[in-house]
Amino acid sequence: MHPLKKLTCRAFQLAFRLALPFLPYREPKQLDGLDSIPPLLKWSGVGSVLLVTDRSVRSLGLTAPLEKSLAGEGIICAVYDGTVSNPTIQNVEEGRQLYLDSGAQAIIAVGGGSVMDCAKGVGARIARPHKPVRRMKGLLRVLVPTPLTIAVPTTAGTGSEATLAAVITDPEKKHKYPINDFALIPDYAVLDPKITLGLPPFITATTGMDALTHAIESYIGQTTTKLTQAMSEEAARLIVHNLPRAFADGTDLEARRAMLRAAYCAGVSFTRSYVGYVHGLAHSLGGQYGIPHGLANAVILPYFLEEYGPACWEKLGKLAKAAGLAQEGDSAQQSALAFIAWIKEANRTMGIPETIAELRAEDIPAMARHADQECNPLYPVPRLMDRQELEIMYQKLMAKEASPWISKPSSRTSGPISKLARRLA
Repeated sequence: MHPLKKLTCRAFQLAFRLALPFLPYREPKQLDGLDSIPPLLKWSGVGSVLLVTDRSVRSLGLTAPLEKSLAGEGIICAVYDGTVSNPTIQNVEEGRQLYLDSGAQAIIAVGGGSVMDCAKGVGARIARPHKPVRRMKGLLRVLVPTPLTIAVPTTAGTGSEATLAAVITDPEKKHKYPINDFALIPDYAVLDPKITLGLPPFITATTGMDALTHAIESYIGQTTTKLTQAMSEEAARLIVHNLPRAFADGTDLEARRAMLRAAYCAGVSFTRSYVGYVHGLAHSLGGQYGIPHGLANAVILPYFLEEYGPACWEKLGKLAKAAGLAQEGDSAQQSALAFIAWIKEANRTMGIPETIAELRAEDIPAMARHADQECNPLYPVPRLMDRQELEIMYQKLMAKEASPWISKPSSRTSGPISKLARRLA
């Protein structure tokens, strides 16, 4: 990276770090299960809500109890279930129109990170009716309160129930970008592990590695605080010891509860300390090819940790020790490499590929440009990279004959991951 650009990035990040104690961060209030939502809405004077979800979640019957209890309390519930895996501007606009048509006064999001991002986008458009989604891209472009929002995660990954971010895809430009604003932090969150029971193994794996990516990137960056360090350490420890269990046995309620807590902790951490280049590349891959965000993060993560090298060893090594992957007497390098080795082994045993099969060389320059614009100067990464250096990282992700796309695993629980789960239990 050019020295002047590097200086500009670090100056921006330093200013942001100094401003952290004065910024209006908050955590959502936690509710005890879906049954607590209708009484809260009645107490808040809300008589009509928009329920944002997707067809898969609704077809599994996960929203049915909530819809029934809302009706029982006389609360009108309009349902938008058109959210796709990488929520689009069209999804946001459709949800917004249904909110207006139904006279809704609050938003409930039941689903994974995509659903919560869509719901946040709807809230932003309600708050700023004359500002299109494309103009909300970046930092602090909403700035006014959104409707009361309740987030109910059905996966343990994005931590979106605790963050100020919504990531929206522009299909026309094949571009995926974050909207970051304090107004987007949900007012309430329901962390109910029973909702995540039976989640398919591959989704369990990729969303879990997504949460780990949040914990790691926020921890090894240069904008950490005591709170974010503690949250990342708790998240990493919980993920290392519970993700293999949740993958191997979808009905393990204790592991599911721990993973929801981990995703929440990682969300609290990265919404304050931000993420890094792993996310920049993952967003571009999602926008260009529709690759699920958690899967992209899981594939990309070890490449950047290796590329950062000594620049991240001290912090990554400390996190490895907090997660129980290294001994106190191990050097920073030994500890960091042990963590990277664990990530690679976990990916392999859970059927997560080493490369991105869809990635095409001719698309790399445009994607690297988008990633550079998103990440620099905002993300306080251990080592700065410019567009040309990011292009090299994309090239490393391209599928080779020696490492083809690995098919998704079946729901069977035998094999290496079960051994890994037993070893960490």
